[in-house]
Amino acid sequence: MGNLQGKTAIVTGGASGIGRATARLLAREGAAVAVADLNEIGGQAVVNEIKEAGGQAVFVYCDVSQSADCRKVVEETIATFGGLDILFNNAGIIRRADVLETTEAEWDQVMGVNVKSIFLMSKYVVPHMAAGGGGSIINTGSGWGLVGGGNAVSYCASKGAVVNMTRAMAIDHGPQNIRVNCICPGDTDTEMLRNEARQLGEPDEVFLSGAAERPLQRIGTPEDTAQAVLYFAGDASSWTTGAVLVVDGGGLAG
Repeated sequence: MGNLQGKTAIVTGGASGIGRATARLLAREGAAVAVADLNEIGGQAVVNEIKEAGGQAVFVYCDVSQSADCRKVVEETIATFGGLDILFNNAGIIRRADVLETTEAEWDQVMGVNVKSIFLMSKYVVPHMAAGGGGSIINTGSGWGLVGGGNAVSYCASKGAVVNMTRAMAIDHGPQNIRVNCICPGDTDTEMLRNEARQLGEPDEVFLSGAAERPLQRIGTPEDTAQAVLYFAGDASSWTTGAVLVVDGGGLAG
């Protein structure tokens, strides 16, 4: 379709799951994509898939909780592709535990990956977007950023922060023509969801079956969420900022 022809995007957590699906979709729509992740093998595989399909992509190793790595991703993306128009702050982790069972180190890790990363990536991206006339930042929240969930206190806290960070950033950077929006996926069939099952000691098939109990009667796919990211990345959402879009098959509807 070429909806993003001539645009450049960074996708954090791009080696798997929602990040992988989104990197591939943005590239298919014409964007050059920087895939940022700790997983070099998975990230390079995504880059190869994009290139084999005729797109442009590069892998950049990145621990999104570290300032130097985030700066490097931005610098290498601009050096490779000459600009920067879209940032998908997607990297995330989950720890299924209540406040008593969560260690301080686990709390810090979840906050570092889920919240601090958005602060750091945006800190280095915004000046380049502003100098280039604007851009789009999309943050990955969660349904549990809007309502509470059991045995996931650090995750719920982090995703609630992401939702309100999005609104604050939209206010701050709207005058620079930088739109900042948030997607809140429901349970999606990714390795992270299967890892939740292991943390809770449940068989994958039982956990995923329960996750499908929602009005649309199925679990989400990474591609479902990627389509929502594409909407915010492109011109179709040119007058939309500070928005929170729930993509969960109706899970929060009632």
